[in-house]
Amino acid sequence: MKDYSGDSKRVLQDKSYSFALRIVKLYNYLKDTKSEYVLSKQILRAGTAIGALVSESEFAQSKPDFAHKLSISLKEANETRYWLRLMKDSKLITEEEFNSINTDIEQLIRLLVASIKTAKKND
Repeated sequence: MKDYSGDSKRVLQDKSYSFALRIVKLYNYLKDTKSEYVLSKQILRAGTAIGALVSESEFAQSKPDFAHKLSISLKEANETRYWLRLMKDSKLITEEEFNSINTDIEQLIRLLVASIKTAKKND
């Protein structure tokens, strides 16, 4: 099995893993301090799936499979962005908390889009 990841993929893996850790902390914060269990589980699922799918793409069977796995990760990132906006607008998290983590999700989305475009171009 060929590794289609390359060095730029390492940055995406590291950032998506770090983001997943932030999401776990956000989940625990919402659960423990706000007694919020529904939205927090949604963001936990979507926010940690990003890195899991990036990790899975490391051993893709082909370039199209690699791009497909990253595309699913991009969908999870977009969903995570939705949950973050909803949490901010419903006052579950402050504007400051939102801005801090939103910067990370926007960066991840840009990295995923660029990686998918490169993978499809080089196919």
